[in-house]
Amino acid sequence: MPLFTDLARSLPATVPFVGPEALERRMGVKFRARLGANESVFGPSPQVVEAMALAAGDSWAYGDPEQYELKQAIAAHHGIGMENVAVGEGIDGLLGHLVHLATDPGDTVVTSFGAYPTFNYHVAGHGARLDFVPYRGDDHEDPEALIERARALRPKLVYFANPDNPTGSWHDAATVERLIDAIPEETILVLDEAYADLAPEGSLPKIALMRPNLLRFRTFSKAYGMAGVRVAYVVGEPASVTQFDKVRNHFGVSRIAQAGALAALADQAYLAEAIKKIARAREELSAIARRAGLTPLASATNFVAIDCGGDGTYARTLLSAILQRGVFIRMPGVAPLDRMIRVSVGRPEDLALFEDALIGAIDEVGRPER
Repeated sequence: MPLFTDLARSLPATVPFVGPEALERRMGVKFRARLGANESVFGPSPQVVEAMALAAGDSWAYGDPEQYELKQAIAAHHGIGMENVAVGEGIDGLLGHLVHLATDPGDTVVTSFGAYPTFNYHVAGHGARLDFVPYRGDDHEDPEALIERARALRPKLVYFANPDNPTGSWHDAATVERLIDAIPEETILVLDEAYADLAPEGSLPKIALMRPNLLRFRTFSKAYGMAGVRVAYVVGEPASVTQFDKVRNHFGVSRIAQAGALAALADQAYLAEAIKKIARAREELSAIARRAGLTPLASATNFVAIDCGGDGTYARTLLSAILQRGVFIRMPGVAPLDRMIRVSVGRPEDLALFEDALIGAIDEVGRPER
């Protein structure tokens, strides 16, 4: 007798990303620079560390299951109501809840081919059906194609990231607003704004722009430097946001995580300095790519996608050689995006290690055939 559902038994026992720890175990290599997971090596504010350390002393007690103080602080930060905010264990956790809430097995969900794979992981895990549109110009998600597909299929969800992962590209607010207005009313637009704190001025619609079928996801993992803490939030109209209370793990955002996120919001001066460091590191990463004869893409995130000049086979070969040199980076997994490698920002010493590894890898594997 099978103990699990047909769907569960049909799924691969895997995760969307292979972590650097797993790669170290598999390859027998100790990474000297960790530049592959879009983390911020600049870390959280010292006030965040202090707040979490204090909260750790009370970790015998559950965190507030209503996350009242944190939701209040997020709402005040954005000038919206508490009823417009739900908090979860990173955007990944919130996306999983949304797929649970909005889809039945067999329902259609639309995304871009090569976009953030964890969203696809949740969709597949719930038995919904993924439909894809290609990127435009190989490096931008295509809002017009998403609109056309949504109108044709009337899917339950449409996923769109601005700024984008894995390319780092972005669209202006007017373009995103056209997408919001054009999505069918029975379709939820999943607007992933994980990199919102790093986005150029004029690229984000006002946070007060809300629709019943619009949910906007923000995180403390990127610019705030708290990827390991796992805390994020979703913004939307109250009737939509309250749905998350029906399925979320009410104690999933720990006392320590709530304290850290509160302290992060309170230290906007630190955030501003971190954003400046990220921007400088992006510039240096782009310069490194150009010195190596490669083409960096413009980025509004904490990473730079670098066109290696060949196809996916060449980029994978180059990636492997860089990993063997003790520098952890990643690459997109879907053609034609897989002609790139993707490198997170780092400290000067991290970027120097990457440049050495990159030059050594190119010397080893050669240049791609034209």
